[in-house]
Order: sequence, then structure tokens, then C-alpha cells
Amino acid sequence: MAVSINKVYQKVLALANKEQRGYITPQEFNLFADHAQQDIFEQYFYDLEQRQRGVGSENSYEIISNIEEKISSFEEHDDTIFGSSNPGVFNVSSQIPNIYRLGCVRIKRSGDLYRTAEKTNLKELSKYLNSPLAAPTSATPIYTEYSSNNVPLKIKIYPAPISSDNVKVDYVRKPSTPNWTYIISSTGNALFNSNQYTRDFDLHTSEESNLVIKILQYAGIAIKDFTLVQAAAQNEISGIQQEKS
Repeated sequence: MAVSINKVYQKVLALANKEQRGYITPQEFNLFADHAQQDIFEQYFYDLEQRQRGVGSENSYEIISNIEEKISSFEEHDDTIFGSSNPGVFNVSSQIPNIYRLGCVRIKRSGDLYRTAEKTNLKELSKYLNSPLAAPTSATPIYTEYSSNNVPLKIKIYPAPISSDNVKVDYVRKPSTPNWTYIISSTGNALFNSNQYTRDFDLHTSEESNLVIKILQYAGIAIKDFTLVQAAAQNEISGIQQEKS
């Protein structure tokens, strides 16, 4: 279930306007909201890596499960991609513009089952290609990730699939851009208008408070109210300490 963008907006506005600290325009809010959501989303992967490396408290397993649950709503499966004119090369980010991280790559060749390709880096690639025992085959394919020609993510599969082969990928998508829509009342106030193109946050409902805090941090910088930044930062630190306890 998504986090209501109107609910977050009302909380942010109420806190920012407290003691006449300043006004946040809807345009500013939408910009801050997008940045805040992206910050929290990217933090999932950093925290997950740290926990998987054993960094943190004894309840890491439960925390890992919670993070993985939050990430799971962004996971997409079995998306078909198509090759380019260069044999074995697939312009992934051109075909999947909202991709954040590539997961599993599977190839189905004529008369065969889907085979999962093993990821390798460019440094190790020559070792595979020049090894009589480890060289990639149709049964044991490999792939590398790289970027070139303004395409952020490309993969090259070995051995190269032909046009009749099927290639599918699993991936983690980026969060969709949140959007708080409004109309201007006769008094000049911005009022929520759900009839327009409104998009709630993609994050788990448990992130509502974190979103409010993050947006207040951005707002405090924008309106040059560093007491607001400090208050939001203190709330963020308290939340982190509670998670780690």
C-alpha cells in the first residue's frame, strides 16, 4: 500500500508553517518529495549490504527481511528484452527506462530450457573466454554489464543469442515520481485536487514519517531556516537509533 502524498503534504506544511517558519509552494514540495523518496529508496540497498555483511545489531536477520520486503514492491520479473545489431549486446536501459538494478538474466535457445546467465565483470571476462574448461556455452552462459554511447546500462551475453532466442530479465525498477496536484482557491491557497494527475509515493506505508522528515530537511535549506533542518535531522537520528536498537 502506497504512502498518501496528500497526507505527507499536509504534515509537512503544518510543521513548516509552525511559528511562521515559511511557506513551501506545491512546486517545491513535489521537487522535495521526489528527492526524499529517492534518498530513502537508495538507502535500502546500502543498509541491506551493511546488514548482509554482518554490520549492526544481533537482530540483523529481521531487519534484512524488513528491507527486502520494502524492496520487493519494486521488483519486476520476466521482462523480455531484444538484441541490437551488435551480436549478444542488449541495450537494457533503452528498453527499460525505469530500471534501477538488473537482477537475473535468462536465455532460452531453440529446443532448450531457460538458462540463467552468470554475471561476470570485464576484468574476469577474458579468463572465461580463454579457458577451455570455463568457457561459456549455451548451457552455461555468462554476461557482463557496461555503459556506452549514452546508454547507461548495456549487457553482452556469451555465447551470443540469435534472433530466435528469448532473453528475459528480472530487475528492480526506480520509484515513480510522486505528484501532489492542486487548484488555487479564491483566497489564493493551494488546495488538493485528486481529479488531476496525482501520484502517491511508491514507498512502504511505514516510510511516511521518514518522508516528512526528509522533505522538511530539503524545505529548511530552501527557505534558509536551519532550525527546521536541525529539527528534522534530530528526528531522523532518533528514528535511526530506534531501528538499530
